[in-house]
Amino acid sequence: MSSKTLYTFAGSVWAAAAELAVAELGYKEGDITVKGVNLLAGENFAVSFLKLNPNGTLPTLESNGEVYTTTKDVISNLVRDAPVKVKTGTSIIDTIHEDQYDPNFALFVSRNEEELAAKAGGLAGVFLSGRQAALEKHSKGSDAEAHKAFYDNKLATNGGLLALVKGQVPAEHKDGFFAKSQAHADSLKSAIFELLPSVLPDSGFLGGEIPGEDDYHVGAWLARIAVTAGAKSSGDALTAFEAAYGTPVPEKVAAYWNAWTARPSWQQVYAGGLH
Repeated sequence: MSSKTLYTFAGSVWAAAAELAVAELGYKEGDITVKGVNLLAGENFAVSFLKLNPNGTLPTLESNGEVYTTTKDVISNLVRDAPVKVKTGTSIIDTIHEDQYDPNFALFVSRNEEELAAKAGGLAGVFLSGRQAALEKHSKGSDAEAHKAFYDNKLATNGGLLALVKGQVPAEHKDGFFAKSQAHADSLKSAIFELLPSVLPDSGFLGGEIPGEDDYHVGAWLARIAVTAGAKSSGDALTAFEAAYGTPVPEKVAAYWNAWTARPSWQQVYAGGLH
């Protein structure tokens, strides 16, 4: 068994995908060292972490002297070395990671002033503020010069989104964001009502009777979108989708959700709630 260290965070959508993989793939306690990186506190922006993953993203995996810095590569490595062998991934992984379906931007989607105010006063506002404070702190460190381009870009993009959420931008900027948010919401809806039904089986998983590599990505993605639809738990997600979209989700999607939520791995990863 190779030596592995997985960097993760309980509120991260894509870290959850890696955690589902670990729970499903037969790794035993001690096979993988798990280290937490608090995204709310911006620990991923510390120079020490950027030296490991210059993108400052989770999940990150150290495995036998190599570092894997994308969700796809992390999970591919976990699948390759796992005691339990599953169906390897297909193109649906790349598709679900496309910008138009980004589950992280989904947290900030605001199509009008009311939704924007709710985001400003909720987790989105807290998250963006914490990130900005952490970026400002770490970017001024004595050893930050090597990562100047990274910090400059993140300070600008996160700061711009924070200003927008706080309503500190011209009206035309907000109108543009509302339009972008509507387009993103439409893409998420099309993923649930068109993309997923076109690839999901009538029952079970993309990997067959048990989840495969595709499923870790798709399951975690769907959990995050359920949260943005208003779900408070796995049990009320389908109702939340129906309320958000005005119609029940397709039968294949509902069957897939129920298949996932019944598994011990799901109940372990989402024991503290969907995220």
